[in-house]
Amino acid sequence: MTEGSQQKRVVVVGAGWAGLGATYHLAKQGYDVTLLEAGPYPGGLVAGWQTTGGKSVEAGIHGFWYPYRNIFALINELNIHPFTTWTRSAQYSPAGLEVESPIFQDLPRLPTPLGTFIYTQFQRLPLIDRLSALPLLYAVVDFDNSDAAWRRYDSVTARELFKDFGVSARLYKEAFEPMLLVGLFAPGEQCSAAATLGMLYFFILAHQADFDVVWCRGTVGEKIFRPWVERIEKAGAKVLPKHRVTDLIIDSNNQATGVVCGNEVFDADAVIFAVGITGMKKIVSSSPSLQSRAEFRNLHNLGAIDVLATRLWFDRKIDIPRPSNACFGFDNTTGWTFFDLNALHDEYKNELGTVIEADFYHANQFLNWSDAEIVATVQNYLTTCVPGFAQAKVIDSSVIRLPQAVTHFAPGSYPYMLPAKTSFDNVFMSGDWIVNRHGSWSQEKAYVTGLEAANLVVSHLGEGTPVEILPVEADETHIQVARSLNQTVRKLGKSILPNFWLP
Repeated sequence: MTEGSQQKRVVVVGAGWAGLGATYHLAKQGYDVTLLEAGPYPGGLVAGWQTTGGKSVEAGIHGFWYPYRNIFALINELNIHPFTTWTRSAQYSPAGLEVESPIFQDLPRLPTPLGTFIYTQFQRLPLIDRLSALPLLYAVVDFDNSDAAWRRYDSVTARELFKDFGVSARLYKEAFEPMLLVGLFAPGEQCSAAATLGMLYFFILAHQADFDVVWCRGTVGEKIFRPWVERIEKAGAKVLPKHRVTDLIIDSNNQATGVVCGNEVFDADAVIFAVGITGMKKIVSSSPSLQSRAEFRNLHNLGAIDVLATRLWFDRKIDIPRPSNACFGFDNTTGWTFFDLNALHDEYKNELGTVIEADFYHANQFLNWSDAEIVATVQNYLTTCVPGFAQAKVIDSSVIRLPQAVTHFAPGSYPYMLPAKTSFDNVFMSGDWIVNRHGSWSQEKAYVTGLEAANLVVSHLGEGTPVEILPVEADETHIQVARSLNQTVRKLGKSILPNFWLP
């Protein structure tokens, strides 16, 4: 800011990856930033907290994948060390171990997708079924994250996509649907094919190492958000938990001049929303200003998915082959994961017994169960995967029910997802459900959209320097050639075929 000028005021709503990212950059640029969080602490659903007994719990565990270049750059800037080394993962069904994944970056790099195909260790899935995925590569190449690609595939279900491209029933059931259940949190008939292809790009087509993952060595709230919030506050921003936004004040020039939290009003020269879809719908429901615009009214066409997060303490050590594990086939519409926290979290390294985090996605049928029923079921499922759990006793547990907690990328949802710019001149959007051309996914996408919203504020208010956002790694040459050829054929088809040609 120029000397003597009044600081421009920015209000950021929501203190997850997107909101913290936007707040941090704008505070460093000299803006007067106020970050409002409805919950009792920054971080939202991934912050983590402690039980009354002083034990750490969190609302599910999230991996940090190899392509998360911007999050890893932030971690380096903060000079913190929250992550494990790269870890191997496994996949289980009721029949036992199904798949083991290596550390892909440690193996000779092969042209994509050969590395993923050759190095992934399937225990039961026949080669002929795996080969049935080859025609699907066309769709992954064709989906280039453009608006046209989203519109082309969004109304189709993932299940239809796999069927139309000849994926075998067994490959779908044992590989692709489990990936959907723990990646997009819903079964294939409830997932948009566009969102599915966006996810599959990273895990199949992008680069061999993109499937590699690290985990936080404790709760994200403790290991990452706490030091980050301290840095944000040192930069001059105000972080205010327990502030639920209820409306905006809009002037005659189509500008938001204030953010309303009950009886409080926070003056603003720009506003960034950085909340999940469920939180955003709650704000719209209470806000006459937002209800006046169709784009916000239409958010009620978007949905979210129930999550169940459990943490179990056992009375003995159990040998678990891999620290992170995904599971399928236990319930038709629910995917779940379990993690060996003795191997991943610092505080449990010397624990006398085993500590397990087991998270269930699309878990609506479980939420009304009692804690005792849930804990017994989790132990039963764990025993199916690792028989050593049968003899162990649960000595403590945590059960966290999270209705409507994660975004549901349902078929037909794309037209209702908001872009970063809204119809209000100085109101901007961020989050993992925002339309975005960067090409990132999940936590990285949320963080990147927060940075993009901060850059839009810098551009709109004309002060400060935009943050440099690292792009996703460029496609390998043969993928670039395939995509270029595909685009040429599409353009040629449009020029010579009738209007019924797909967009």
